[in-house]
Amino acid sequence: MFQQRGPIYNPMREIYVSTDIEADGPIPGEYSMLSFGSAAFSLDKKIISTFSVNLETLPDAKQDPPTMQWWRRHNRAWNLCRKDLQKPKEAMVAYSKWLKSLGQKPVFVAYPASFDFTFIYWYLIKFTGKSPFTYLAFDIKTFACAMMKKPFYSITKSNMPKRWFDKNKKSHVALDDAIEQGLLFCNMLSENLK
Repeated sequence: MFQQRGPIYNPMREIYVSTDIEADGPIPGEYSMLSFGSAAFSLDKKIISTFSVNLETLPDAKQDPPTMQWWRRHNRAWNLCRKDLQKPKEAMVAYSKWLKSLGQKPVFVAYPASFDFTFIYWYLIKFTGKSPFTYLAFDIKTFACAMMKKPFYSITKSNMPKRWFDKNKKSHVALDDAIEQGLLFCNMLSENLK
């Protein structure tokens, strides 16, 4: 016989924090996170709150030549992420406070989560000593793979169902991209829960 051993699962206690980062290299520490944006979504696709910040680079970090070549092709986004820079420690402390202010358990959501989460997690541990996300991240590409029942590497945004997308376009400005992928995630989640 099943016996409940804790609170009944309530998805409304979760808040989905779609996050996008911009960096000058492939890994944190050796390279710097230049900016990031997070949009907190409720299950019903409402944006509850947003957070974005541009960061000073890490002392003694370097820049990855192929990444910097990519940035030269996206100089509008580069210029935007190099304005009003904050020290990483101040930014991550403020981010932790923002996450706590949401009042629910934050679920990190990204596309691809493996890249964005690595930077956010590293910076949170380095500058605040802990991560409100614990060790977990929700990857939109993996979710699409399961929903579409196709091989992982065959999944791209261009071959996902058009009904999953709102009209927002990727701009490589962190908060814009966090909102775009958050809307995608909410549309997918809504369809999956039907």
